[in-house]
Amino acid sequence: MQPNLPPKKAKLNIQISSKMKSKLSQVSVLKGKKISVLVRECIEEKLKQIDKEIFEEEMKCAYQELAQENLKISDDFKYVDTENL
Repeated sequence: MQPNLPPKKAKLNIQISSKMKSKLSQVSVLKGKKISVLVRECIEEKLKQIDKEIFEEEMKCAYQELAQENLKISDDFKYVDTENL
């Protein structure tokens, strides 16, 4: 059994405005975190948000397909319901 090793890290070079860099530096000092940690947390949060949006859209489509199927099934049985009257 392998010990819990930290995930491998990869470097990523990005370009941001000097204004954004300045803001990151200020927040870094206030939060007591490195800029790279703040950027990583922001990226993780955004990816989670995107995953949630994708999941919600998939669920919406599945719900709409199921609703259409339910309408078709109820339409198939509309005459059966009146037979017993």
